[in-house]
Amino acid sequence: MKGLAMTAPNKVEWIEKEKPKVGPRDAIIKPTALAPCSSDIHTVWEGGLDLGGDIRILGHEAIGIVDTVGSEVTDFKPGDKVIVPAITPNWSAKASQCGFHQHADCLLGGYQFTFMRDGSMSEFFLVNDADANLAIRPDDMSDEAALMLTDMVTTGFSGAENANIQIGDNVAVIGIGPVGLCAVAGAKLRGAGRLFAVGSRPDCVSVAKKYGATDIVNYREGDIVEQIIAETDGIGVDAVVVAGGNAETFAQGIQMAKPGSTISNINYFGTQNYKNAGDILPIPRDAWGAGMAHKTITGGLCPGGRVRMEQLVNVVESGRMDPGLLITHRFKGLDKVEDALYLMKDKPRDLIKPMVKID
Repeated sequence: MKGLAMTAPNKVEWIEKEKPKVGPRDAIIKPTALAPCSSDIHTVWEGGLDLGGDIRILGHEAIGIVDTVGSEVTDFKPGDKVIVPAITPNWSAKASQCGFHQHADCLLGGYQFTFMRDGSMSEFFLVNDADANLAIRPDDMSDEAALMLTDMVTTGFSGAENANIQIGDNVAVIGIGPVGLCAVAGAKLRGAGRLFAVGSRPDCVSVAKKYGATDIVNYREGDIVEQIIAETDGIGVDAVVVAGGNAETFAQGIQMAKPGSTISNINYFGTQNYKNAGDILPIPRDAWGAGMAHKTITGGLCPGGRVRMEQLVNVVESGRMDPGLLITHRFKGLDKVEDALYLMKDKPRDLIKPMVKID
């Protein structure tokens, strides 16, 4: 089979590999739609993951059809249409049983695709622990909606969940790319009152308003901390979700949060192309009250697995959110995955999220 792989830092190529062999609890999936992610960009061009020189196929956002299942898989069969979450952990690991499946077996170990083994940008890919990691895709759900559940929606929603948003809270979401937009939608579902979306691109602003943003803060029109502090009568917000930007942006999230708040990070920081990032993310001393401000700073890899996907399916089927609004660019055919990946890297102003249909 062929797949699009990172063959060296800053380099992607199409390679030939053997089709993966199914284990007793595994499934082999033939993708029907794929999406590149900013995480793929961070991995290839910004030093986000150290693969130790291994050549790995990229991709972790996919829906598809079950091709083959292992002898111990009971809930899925060849031909089933499935949603494949970006996070597919070993559910037998101790960390999973302790409530942190994202870190099963090792730090970030639930992020199997590309990090631990080949990803989904190929003719076939393997999913471990299939009964616990796959979810049936409803027949009436669009490719666009189903595909966005795999990573964008679960990540954005987790940002809102980790921010501990309470009914009526003032909330800021910094960065309204696809993940940030889902954080806006998640914050609304969590009961946010005034909801500030920080961004400038017109298409993203339009979707942010549809997802529940009450205020748009444009960083091109002044310091975002000053704008939000002014709009909250000098107090700051109850919760911040950092969904984009750089190390300086992370610090701004802490600065705009009031005492007793939570700053929830869902941004994936690479070591390159991020001002002042490197190996250290700064916490501004004054804004953190010299460590005494009662501001909680948290960050986490998004939840994965079957139950999470089924919950998100329920959100969509109940009409609470339309993830399909995130898709702005469409491609056809596996060979177009590379074009979609470079589009994600270049980020034209009219882009929110590209997708590639395979079937």
